[in-house]
Amino acid sequence: MLIVYRIAPAGTWQPGSPEQPAADETRELQPQGPRLQRQALGFGEPIPADALWIDLVEPTRAEEQLVEQTLGIEMPTREDMDDIELSELLYHENGARYITVKLIVAVDNEADMAGVTFVLKGNTLVTVRYDEPRSFPMYAFRASKPGGAGTTAESVFQGLIETIIDRSAELLQTTAEEINALSRSVFERGGKTATIEHQQTLRALGRAGTLIAMSRESLVSLERALLFLSASFRSGGGGGDLKKEMRTILRDIQSLEEHANFQSGKIQFLLDATLGLVNLEQNNIIKLFSVMSVVFMPPTLIASIYGMNFQDMPELDWQFGYPVAILVMISAAVTPYFFFRWKGWL
Repeated sequence: MLIVYRIAPAGTWQPGSPEQPAADETRELQPQGPRLQRQALGFGEPIPADALWIDLVEPTRAEEQLVEQTLGIEMPTREDMDDIELSELLYHENGARYITVKLIVAVDNEADMAGVTFVLKGNTLVTVRYDEPRSFPMYAFRASKPGGAGTTAESVFQGLIETIIDRSAELLQTTAEEINALSRSVFERGGKTATIEHQQTLRALGRAGTLIAMSRESLVSLERALLFLSASFRSGGGGGDLKKEMRTILRDIQSLEEHANFQSGKIQFLLDATLGLVNLEQNNIIKLFSVMSVVFMPPTLIASIYGMNFQDMPELDWQFGYPVAILVMISAAVTPYFFFRWKGWL
């Protein structure tokens, strides 16, 4: 899919937008700042000359060729976007800046990482993606409102990056609340269902840890991309307002990285605590078996002695030999039990 965004003409409303007036309203439309107008291009339609943002979503080869011919650039393949070499993710080519970052996406209701490429060429921003990060529709909705978008490709790029950072902060906050809830439950639960609850806690901590790790990876890729872009602006010029705001954006990313590191440490602490509680429960079970072995060992010894078939065993001829043996075995079993209770081992 090839979607084009450009600055909407002053005093016009985009069909279907929430700010569109009713048909019977008669009022003068007052300009309230620039906004982006969305247009999905069909097959064979040319890209408008005033296109500010070109969004390629799971593009076909024909759509890629159309962008390449229009802007005189070469579009990265999906394999290039998944590369781990820094030179394949951040580079200059044909007067364009190529920036590939990793973002968190939802795949079958499970979090996953996906590459998104930004290409800055002149006053046009091209994005290439094969998934649907929530930050993109969030920014597109905001930019469709008056005053929600800038008039340069750098301002659109800045708006997307800020929305991605806001989305990362939201994910980290949601995960932090889940971790706090797990922290309260880990040290409060008990009873017969504790083992099952511990298993559920371990799974929840694993999911939270995975999401935190993905967030850190995404933030690191964003920080690396912005540092590359900042160095590019210093050497090649340009950047405009984005160059001025770069330091603030980098500080926001670094603060989120510190928060992610803190949450990761908290997850590790809860994981160690949960495993410690599981070990305590296992030790209690082993202790119970050990006590039972000690309790039944003396009666077993007595029964074994009088179960031997030797000819010369005087006790076998006693009239009360059997009840006496039973009483001795019961006493041998009860005595260790009460001794363990007195010592507090049970």
